[in-house]
Amino acid sequence: MEAALAGTRVVELASGTAGPMAAMLMADFGAEVVKVEAPDGDPDRGRPGFLMWARGKASVALDPASERDQDQLRDLIAGADVCVASPAVTKLWPGAGAESALASNPRLVYLSVPPFLGTAPWSGEHESGSLLSAAMGTSLRQSSSDGGPVDPVYPHLLYIQACWAASCAVAALIEREDSGHGQVVTVGGVHGTMAASPLQMVVRPGEPDPNTAVGPGGHSPTYTRYQCADGQWLFLAALTPKFQELALGVLGFADLLKRAAEEGLDAVIGPAQRAAVRPRFEAAFASKSAEDWMTAFQAAGCPVAVLADRDAWLDHSQIRAIGMAVSVEDPEHGAVTMPGNPIELSATPARAPSPAPPLPSARTKIPVWSRRGPAGAPPAPKNGPLAGLRVVDVGVVLAGPYAGTLLAELGADVVKVEIPEGDSFRRHGYPYIRGQRGLALDLRSDQGQAIFAELAGSADVVIENYRLGVADRLGAGYSRLRELKPDIVSMSITAFGERGPLRDEAGFDTVLQAMSGIMTAQGGSGEPVTLTLAVNDTATATLAALGICVALLHRARTGRGQRGAVSLAGTSALLQCEELIRVARRPAPMVGGPDFRGPSATDRFYRAADGWVRVQAVSAAAKAALARLAGTTAGPGTDDDDATLTDGLTRYFAAQPAAEACTVLAGLGVPATRARPTSELPDDPEFRSWSIHHPIPSGLGSELYAAGRMARFSRTQREGALVPPGVGEHSEQIMRELGLPAAEIERAISEGAVRVGEPMVIAPAAPYR
Repeated sequence: MEAALAGTRVVELASGTAGPMAAMLMADFGAEVVKVEAPDGDPDRGRPGFLMWARGKASVALDPASERDQDQLRDLIAGADVCVASPAVTKLWPGAGAESALASNPRLVYLSVPPFLGTAPWSGEHESGSLLSAAMGTSLRQSSSDGGPVDPVYPHLLYIQACWAASCAVAALIEREDSGHGQVVTVGGVHGTMAASPLQMVVRPGEPDPNTAVGPGGHSPTYTRYQCADGQWLFLAALTPKFQELALGVLGFADLLKRAAEEGLDAVIGPAQRAAVRPRFEAAFASKSAEDWMTAFQAAGCPVAVLADRDAWLDHSQIRAIGMAVSVEDPEHGAVTMPGNPIELSATPARAPSPAPPLPSARTKIPVWSRRGPAGAPPAPKNGPLAGLRVVDVGVVLAGPYAGTLLAELGADVVKVEIPEGDSFRRHGYPYIRGQRGLALDLRSDQGQAIFAELAGSADVVIENYRLGVADRLGAGYSRLRELKPDIVSMSITAFGERGPLRDEAGFDTVLQAMSGIMTAQGGSGEPVTLTLAVNDTATATLAALGICVALLHRARTGRGQRGAVSLAGTSALLQCEELIRVARRPAPMVGGPDFRGPSATDRFYRAADGWVRVQAVSAAAKAALARLAGTTAGPGTDDDDATLTDGLTRYFAAQPAAEACTVLAGLGVPATRARPTSELPDDPEFRSWSIHHPIPSGLGSELYAAGRMARFSRTQREGALVPPGVGEHSEQIMRELGLPAAEIERAISEGAVRVGEPMVIAPAAPYR
């Protein structure tokens, strides 16, 4: 089959994780990626992740000190379609900045992936998922035993930054098909965090940050993990009212079911009741084995999962069935097994990976790319690179709707189709439906089906995340959509994929956290930890957006649509890519522990006089500087040395205000940042200049802050806040746009096939996880 990005030339001037991984995702779909390395090679060549992130690429060795090599790099950029750039690399190269690159090649999409934004609040251009998590408030939002910051075992924020950056770059290529012009696209670590955590980005002025001292299982007694009689842990994924009632029945809590019918579920088992009811849940689960409970909950149709170790995930029959465990024969390292590409496209699938390129030499042949044609006259401004495209979102709960919101952020007109009663997850899930227009439609009725057919016939993309077979029954399956619009692109999101033994099962983000080993890895020697961020859901949404953009670019070039599919299971492998890679002599991947503060004395959180500081000394000089602050000559190495250094630094930081300590560390060249609560972020001057937060109406006479611009486009920046729609808020407007007669619209409303609603009221709600 053909490759969607065949003929697309990419120059990679990036190191670390986010930039190389973004380029890898483009290489997977056929782009010709040339990685530029220094003569002694990328400093990350020794990392296991390099073997995956460099797959499918060519590599050339160029020396920034050589004028000849500078000219060769300029020639590469002049003939490229995309340049993926991180500041740590581009600062070495005169003329590799965005302005000069576009001056030589106006058709270039210059994708900048800085570790933070324009500048980072820590020393140097150091890319770090841990520092990013601390500075963006996600460490302090993680549920824990003591309410302090929790250091993430995984660099999930960087992985999601990579997926979102690739989506934005391909969206810019789609726009270039029409305008002929490139632009600078910036997706920094802040933007990656925004994409990963839209719920945590919401700030209500004057309200305190949520209490996180609720234990490593999180807030909800029906959406957490419990230890069973055999010592195994089981995750109960009763997120919505339907599943909560099923769970109470399976557990034999007839009294709670009765009270829930009278007072409502929140009054009985909501997060506010956690302390009162959780001991009862714990006792119930401790009375039977995990297998017994699994059998009972599965028979009732309530999602549950046994917690597993991550080392076994690539061997799971479901992961193998959906092709997420791939092997390559590396000339230097031998057999390497790694996660595959989780995006399935029917007409232009991802290609089988080839191994990472060997260390290039001065004799390595450098590609000769002809210059791209002239860009032509300056195009008219656009409100986002996908402006003019219509997306129909029939997704529910989280990953499906959020994919629609990401496309709305890129400028698409997104219509959220939901049942007249509204999506059951709206109360908590409104950040995931922002920027869409609401059409409340009963797809089980003939009238609803007719209206949906008109809407789908006007669409470029349809997104759904039903269980297998449901979309076909509701008239939203690809075969029906293609009849209505032959060049349509559809995207299906499932929990486990469309093949394998679990293909028909329902699942949530946390089910995959449990099964894939994410929870046990974060918990380490202590209890398993439920990640507060819905990383599998949000990352799956970014991958769905990327798959849609790749398919739309292929359609723009060929006129042909296709069907796409992604799964939470596939995403859960990608989100552990460096940790899951199997290669001879690799170091053991990191595991966490109870209220994990970090892996070593020079790479961890310390409590300051008025908060917390996250330090991450990588160089020998930075580690020596920390030893001096600790009043010891002992450097990190042995366990005794590490303990001595930790004790000394603990005393030092306890006597310092966090901001002053960070100023001292910056002067010493030690990367460090204060752990910030999310409530502070809207007041950050740099964030304001980048429109990181937008005020949106709550419907209660006040405003709240939600995620603002999740990427910066130099020429096609979308304007305006993304506001969640009320149930059926735009029903009449959309039906009129479809050209439906007034009498037909009135009949559909009066007979209940369509609901007309008001703007959404965003009431405060306790955290659900």
